[in-house]
Formats: sequence, C-alpha cells, structure tokens
Amino acid sequence: MARLPRLTVAGYPHHIIQRGNNRQDIVRSDADREFLLDLLGESARKHQVAMNAYVLMDNHFHLLLTPETAEGVPLMMQAVGRRYVRHFNDRYQRTGTLWEGRYRSTLIQTERYLLACMVYMDLNPVRAGMVADPKNHPWSSHRHHIGQTQDRRITPHPLYWSLGNTPFAREAAYTEMVRAGLSAEQQGAITDATLHGWALGDAAFAADLQKRTVRRIARARPGRPVSRPSDTA
Repeated sequence: MARLPRLTVAGYPHHIIQRGNNRQDIVRSDADREFLLDLLGESARKHQVAMNAYVLMDNHFHLLLTPETAEGVPLMMQAVGRRYVRHFNDRYQRTGTLWEGRYRSTLIQTERYLLACMVYMDLNPVRAGMVADPKNHPWSSHRHHIGQTQDRRITPHPLYWSLGNTPFAREAAYTEMVRAGLSAEQQGAITDATLHGWALGDAAFAADLQKRTVRRIARARPGRPVSRPSDTA
C-alpha cells in the first residue's frame, strides 16, 4: 500500500519524529548537537515555522512545530535533513543515508494534546533511562519552559502562555504537569498517531480538520465499505 502524504496544515501544531537509519546515532558529540539544534532554529525562522518544543536524543529527535504556511514544515525538514547529513558525513568521513526514511508527523488538537505532547517529549530521556529528571537532559526545551534557561530557538505556544499570568506562574504550572506525567492512554495515543501519520484529537476536531484537506486524516474503520447505488453495475 502506498504511503499517505504527510498531513500539514497552516496554524496547527505538528509533532515530528526523525530517526537515524537502523536506529544508529545521529549525533556523536556536543558539537553535533549544537549544530543540529542551531540548524533547526535557523530553518524554522527561514520557513516561518514556530518551534514550540524539542528534544534531541542520540538516535532521533522530536519537534513540536506550528507553521504559518502549509509548506513551512516540509521545507524546513528538507533543508535540515540535507545540510545535517552533509555535515555529519564530512565530519565522520562516511557516505550514504543517515535518516530512517521520511520523518514521521502528526497534526494535533491544540487544547487537548499540545501540552501533553510537550510533556511526552520532555519525558523521553527519562523513559530511555538517560536521566532521572528531565531538567538534567540539556538537549531539550524543558529547561526553557521551567525558567532555568532562555532558548532563542523556542517560540512558546499561546497555550503555554495561558498557564499563568506571570513567568513564575507559567513555569510552576508546567513543572507540575511534567511531574504528574502522562497516562498510558495519552502516551499510547501520541505515539500511535505520530508513527502512523493520523491527526490526534477528538471526533469534532477530526471532522473539522477533514474539511480542510482531501487527505484522509484518521484510520479507516475496519470492515468492508458499504456499497452505494452509484457504485453498482
């Protein structure tokens, strides 16, 4: 079965995952990490994409992006992919692909899943056993959102701003959200939607979004389709 085209719609947040080929490392040093993150920030600005959150792991990365145009995310990811592979291959005297095919992407319902997706990303290093606390992983936007650093690459989403009227209130509220973590249902929904490219949200969100694109945005119901009179000979 042919793969569905990626679903990208201006103004909606998108959760992106890009993995290394065969789960190989995509970074081997802090210099690689800084180069990749700076490249992501530069390309986001160039293509009018707000980078709301990120986490960089050794063999993959997650992004939360809100584009101003439908072309913003694909153009950004294409530019990052090409330039970073050149950098990595030149630096380590290698050839060939670095990425595990196309990046994975899902469009998410802001009110229901955006903050949950941020928490999901921040807890990725904890789930991987790299750190016990997400603030100890320096290669994510977590410390920016809890007020420990200022990351010029990040454009906080308006929903994050709604967590409080002051920086301290927002940072405290978000810290508590991360401490509380996600339910197994939330975590599974985010993972499944991103890996399969389905939109992530409730039925009303899906119905409204489907009006904006001809691309199918949710998994088809099981069973054979019902034939309509016009379909019969």
